[in-house]
Amino acid sequence: MASKRQQQFARLILRDLSEIFQKEMRDSFQGAFVTLTGAKISPDLSVASIYVSVLPAGKLPEVMELLEEYKRQIRGILGKKIGRQVRIVPELRFFADDTQEQASRIEELLDNLDIPPAEDDNE
Repeated sequence: MASKRQQQFARLILRDLSEIFQKEMRDSFQGAFVTLTGAKISPDLSVASIYVSVLPAGKLPEVMELLEEYKRQIRGILGKKIGRQVRIVPELRFFADDTQEQASRIEELLDNLDIPPAEDDNE
């Protein structure tokens, strides 16, 4: 479980990265809508795992490649934003957030279940 310090740092990183993506990188993702869905920070605060959701889903591979390409630039901008609040700017690692796909798959499985009606025990 993440410490309170890690959770606070994750919120700070997520807020600032979201702002960077909305203002400074808006046109960088070839028309895809990129949402940051979560962040996990290593115990020493040196690595930030950022979870990304992309619409339309078909553009996910392209966006992930672009994020890898722009990673240094994004980290530099982030450093300018949070540089006075932290000792080191964490290394950024981007991961596709597949929560929506998993939820859809579970929902589909539940919809396809064939559960017979319960027998009435009062008879």
